[in-house]
Amino acid sequence: MTSSTTIALSANAWAEPSGTATALLLLGRGSDAGSERGVDCPGTLPSPSDPNLVARAHAARATLGERAFILGHHYQRDEVIAFADVTGDSFKLAQLAAARPNAQFIVFCGVHFMAESADILTSDQQAVILPDLAAGCSMADMAGIEQVQRCWEVLDDAGIAENCVPVSYMNSTAAIKAFTGEHGGIICTSSNARRALEWAFSRGERVLFLPDQHLGRNTAVLELGMSIGDCVVYNPHQPQGGLTPRQLRNARMILWRGHCSVHGRFTLDSVSDVRKRIPEITVLVHPECQHQVVLGADLVGSTEFIIATIDAAPSGSSWAVGTELNLVRRLALKHPDKHIVFLDKTVCYCSTMNRIDLPHVVASLESLAAGNVVNQIQVDPTVSRRARLALDRMLALP
Repeated sequence: MTSSTTIALSANAWAEPSGTATALLLLGRGSDAGSERGVDCPGTLPSPSDPNLVARAHAARATLGERAFILGHHYQRDEVIAFADVTGDSFKLAQLAAARPNAQFIVFCGVHFMAESADILTSDQQAVILPDLAAGCSMADMAGIEQVQRCWEVLDDAGIAENCVPVSYMNSTAAIKAFTGEHGGIICTSSNARRALEWAFSRGERVLFLPDQHLGRNTAVLELGMSIGDCVVYNPHQPQGGLTPRQLRNARMILWRGHCSVHGRFTLDSVSDVRKRIPEITVLVHPECQHQVVLGADLVGSTEFIIATIDAAPSGSSWAVGTELNLVRRLALKHPDKHIVFLDKTVCYCSTMNRIDLPHVVASLESLAAGNVVNQIQVDPTVSRRARLALDRMLALP
């Protein structure tokens, strides 16, 4: 997920990606065969060049009134955020949806697993809408339910399944959350991963961490004091995960071989380069970044932590931020008194998140206003009940 386009990012210098095939894919146009739910999206979309798009969105929104509640993830485009009733990270938005029981329609401008979580937490009388069904998550797709079930069989054959607790990141499918709940595990976010792991280790000798290896490793090593040697990586594409029974038995953290296609691309060279270019820069990264990147950074934290840190930073301070580009760009424009740059030199949008654009939002809102429910996300009731077990365990964390 790279481009030759160089990004100069500050309030006074912003260059949109060039119209190359790669850049357009990064902006959510074109096909992405690796997206979680495929790339087909039924229905006719308004043209992006329609000069009345904003007016149409406002009109449909006004018609729906309080029947609709629009959620905008931090990584969405500005044109989408402009119509969001609230913004936030994935779990915060799902919770806010659950807190609005009178909203008939929850329009989730995010990706598929986020809309699934909202459907799990909201009532049966509410419909969760994903404006583009092709807005998936490559990380979530890296852990298929059949693969995870096979992994559990491998752990059972090694004699460790009974004392292994699954901990699944929020960025996972409903099926994986259900597996986690069924096997006595817990869900975590990037904000509470430490507390979730402490909870898990109070109940078992080892953890199966799904699906982001970097968040699992960074939390275990940097926050719980484990060593790299305590961690092994289970590769679902290799027999027995590419591990011997002895390696599994000796491990405390069994990390799934998954990663975020955005955060996983930052490198230690990116950190070194920005320090050379900008004196007294503070490097702030997300814990989904590679371990060496996190070690090379000054601060590490969740999306909400990144936003709060930049908001509270003194005027004139310099920051290199390692997270999704839409958010970094928005922070730079919000704080013209601070020097905020993107950690990498090249384009790094979340390609599937960016599939949701203003035409998709307009199409969804106009359909709902006309009485047609489109792109509804419905989680199977059994899957929902089991996933809710794991989510409730997280909600009960101190």
